[in-house]
Amino acid sequence: MSRRRRVRPEELELWNKVAGTAERLAPEKKPFAPHAPAPKAPAGEKRKAALEPPAPPHRLEPFRLGEKATRSAGSHDLLAPIHERLHAAPVRMDKKTHSRMKKGKVAPDARIDLHGMTVDRAHRALTAFILRAVSNDCRLVLVITGKGRDRDEDGPIPVRHGVLRHQLPHWLSQPPLSHLVLQVTAAHLRHGGTGAYYVYLRRNR
Repeated sequence: MSRRRRVRPEELELWNKVAGTAERLAPEKKPFAPHAPAPKAPAGEKRKAALEPPAPPHRLEPFRLGEKATRSAGSHDLLAPIHERLHAAPVRMDKKTHSRMKKGKVAPDARIDLHGMTVDRAHRALTAFILRAVSNDCRLVLVITGKGRDRDEDGPIPVRHGVLRHQLPHWLSQPPLSHLVLQVTAAHLRHGGTGAYYVYLRRNR
């Protein structure tokens, strides 16, 4: 193992002269100083900091195993099931007729079965059916959608259970059918239950 040679004074003097003539490649950047002292605060700020009491540490509330949390859970933005939303919708038709209709005591003037159709085909068939029913002076029609399979479409993206059942109220609330429909209600069990809808139409003027 070779011994480390010490730098002679004349060599150090020569190095300092050469280093003094060198120019920085990036003069706007300050040299890195890992052990640079922190800037001193003015005397007034030091006195102010000394007078202010230190902030109290955050105190955790005691909690025992099995104890219920007192904080209420946050609300969610998930839509309620379609039959609950229809049940909560305001009644825009005659209340007595609406009550009899929900009990299955009003016979539909016409019906259409969309069960098994694709979404596009069902939408077209529903539009044509409602327009034809209005032209024939029908007031109450029955639209059968089915309750839907466990999975209506194969694929990685989850879909609602019963696509047609959920799409139908939306279709009826959009032109050209929105101004023709007065009320939409889930059908009574004798007419299909949650797999069908009563659609009460406006009078054909």
